[in-house]
Amino acid sequence: VMEWGDDIKAVSEDEAMVLVNHQATGDVCTLMMCLQDKGTVVRQMMWLMDHIFKYTNFGIVSLIHGDFFIRQGRAHRDQQLVLLKEHLEKYYRSRNRKWIVLFPEGGFLRKRRETSQAFAKKNNLPFLKHVTLPRLGATQVILNTLVAPQENGIPAGRDAAIKESKSKGLQWVIDTTIAYPKGEPIDIQTWILGYRQPTVTHVHYRIFPVKDVPAEPEALTHWLYERFIEKEDLLTHFYKTGAFPPLQGQTKAISREMTLSNLWLVGIQSLAFLSGGMWYCIFQYFYHCLF
Repeated sequence: VMEWGDDIKAVSEDEAMVLVNHQATGDVCTLMMCLQDKGTVVRQMMWLMDHIFKYTNFGIVSLIHGDFFIRQGRAHRDQQLVLLKEHLEKYYRSRNRKWIVLFPEGGFLRKRRETSQAFAKKNNLPFLKHVTLPRLGATQVILNTLVAPQENGIPAGRDAAIKESKSKGLQWVIDTTIAYPKGEPIDIQTWILGYRQPTVTHVHYRIFPVKDVPAEPEALTHWLYERFIEKEDLLTHFYKTGAFPPLQGQTKAISREMTLSNLWLVGIQSLAFLSGGMWYCIFQYFYHCLF
């Protein structure tokens, strides 16, 4: 993994919301790898992920960890936002979480691109190829629930989750853009089985103070759209040149290679296979008991 843009180690001890573009299941693996050397972030973060992951071999681990599984679709949207707010108020502070990760697009690029482009055409919005237009709901709930009083225009006392805590609340929004060479994303199966040739995944970060993020829904929607239009430009530049453009004030973009110990990686993969084997044995046992 090659990292570009702002150095997020500088804010690893502060509370932050991480906004990520979503292309494949491997995006989660990429982020987990990137965050391993960022202090205690991995141990103190909360993930928002599709409810289908609840039924995977790491679903129980995520439940115990306090992550939130969200159901997609218009029929579930309002209910899920209420449940998300309740989940944050119950678990985010009590479990000493610092970072929260979400994918505002609400699904994989290949599944949402056509719908997003149709919506953009209907509403005179930019035509995007490498990302889709983000959804407001979860982002707004997180900001309203976790941003400290008087930050971002949120009035004091609006949410008890901050009021009853000594936490400073969310201080940063980290706009994260994942790019795969040739635009070919990697899924979890590829990470585990390794049936593709080794490749370098590129991750670009941009840090925004939460006080610069608007709270009013219409302004926040516009702000989110701007971030994903920027992601489109970043990815277009990357696919043309193989590198992200330099930050403002820089003449040349600087990348940082992110590496981990091979021994650590072998240990983690071994745990993954052991977990899969355990579930296989459990299902096999119940199958024989029932049949």
